Parts: sequence; structure tokens; C-alpha cells
Amino acid sequence: MEIQEIHGFLRKMFGEGVGDLVVAQPVDPFIVISPPQINAVCFFLRDEENLQFDFLNCISGVDFDNDNLAVVYHLYSYPHNLKLVLKVFLPKSNPKINTVSDVWAAANWHEREAFDLLGIEFEGHPDFRRILLPEDWKGHPLRKDYKVQEFYNGMKVPY
Repeated sequence: MEIQEIHGFLRKMFGEGVGDLVVAQPVDPFIVISPPQINAVCFFLRDEENLQFDFLNCISGVDFDNDNLAVVYHLYSYPHNLKLVLKVFLPKSNPKINTVSDVWAAANWHEREAFDLLGIEFEGHPDFRRILLPEDWKGHPLRKDYKVQEFYNGMKVPY
């Protein structure tokens, strides 16, 4: 099944909750998903017999532009030898999205990392706490507007 067919299938099932199919180079083709639909779309992609995206390869957070963050999901179907990329765009002012850790357990750590480094909140996550930085760390270091703090707990932060 080609990505155009998958996109059409998703549009048929979820309507406006599934946005454009972007095939511009040099990035992998991806399908834009609206934030409220991500969990339902992921369950469908995993459970639909013709798709069976049973493997979550990666979730990445991206500081996309001045106003938006993005969450990028890389999926793979072992039974059908298919790969798929989904993107969800979130406003920097309120970057919240539902967890997909109930769809694929591997999402647990990926979502925690995206929160820790970019401040994206995954609602409904079973263990939502920082994974790389101390709990009292200020800010999210992969945001383009992040300012490194000069001191942390009385120690100079080298940079």
C-alpha cells in the first residue's frame, strides 16, 4: 500500500482530523494529523488489518518555527513492510497532546524526552516526569528561544 492510499484511507475514516499529505523532498513523506485525533488515528493504524503499524520506531519533538512545535511519529508495519510518518503541529503557547503510550508502550520514554527537552505535554501519560534533566530544571533546552541558566544549585553551568 502506498502512502497516498493510506492518506485516503485515513481521510475517509477521520475526515478533517487528517490533514495534508506532504511529499516534498528532502524529508520523508508525512501525513499531518490534528492534535485531538492522534490517539484514535494511532489505534486505527495499529489495529486495522490492512495496515497493522505494530512498531513505533521513534517520536521526535521539533521546534518548528516561531509559533509552533511539532511531534513526529515514525511507524512501521512488520506484517506489511510499510513505513509511515505522522506529524502533529502544536502552538508553543500551549503544547499539549494526548499520549500514545496506550497504543505503543515504547512511546513512554519518547514522550518524556519530548517533554523534558521541548516542553510538549502528553496528557494521560502514565509516568509523566522528566527523564534527562533534574525535576527542578528551568526551561526546555531544545527550544530555539532557550536561554542557558548561568547557575544551577549554586554551580556554574558550563556552556
